[in-house]
Amino acid sequence: MVIGCGNDARGDDAAGLLVARRLRQLGVHAVERPGEATDLIEAFAGAEDVTVVDAVVTGARPGAIHLWKDTPPPLPPAATGSSHGMGIAEAIALAGALGRLPRRLRVYGIEAARLGLGSRVSPEVLAAVEAVAQEIAGVGAG
Repeated sequence: MVIGCGNDARGDDAAGLLVARRLRQLGVHAVERPGEATDLIEAFAGAEDVTVVDAVVTGARPGAIHLWKDTPPPLPPAATGSSHGMGIAEAIALAGALGRLPRRLRVYGIEAARLGLGSRVSPEVLAAVEAVAQEIAGVGAG
């Protein structure tokens, strides 16, 4: 299962959604979710192998690609004002506490820069969207 998270109205925050759409163009099944913790926990239900893609802000250069395989992404500081409220890191922590994590979980984070309401997706993030979609599609083909 591949889950792309984000918000189309907030520029680079659409990164996960754009990856899901590109994967579908490449013939890979992918779903779109807003990235809310409870919704993600429900999406994990019964899944053995999940890849989640979302925009992140870690201080790296825009468009940088992060991959967490064995550990969840770090919890953001409480004051970050995520557009998801409780997001992916919180969903993973809560799903783990509830015993609802998939056996295999990968999280791709695409470093965002433009997150303002009505912003356009930055060229760096668009390039990263294509790179992540190609990588995931390649993993699925192998």
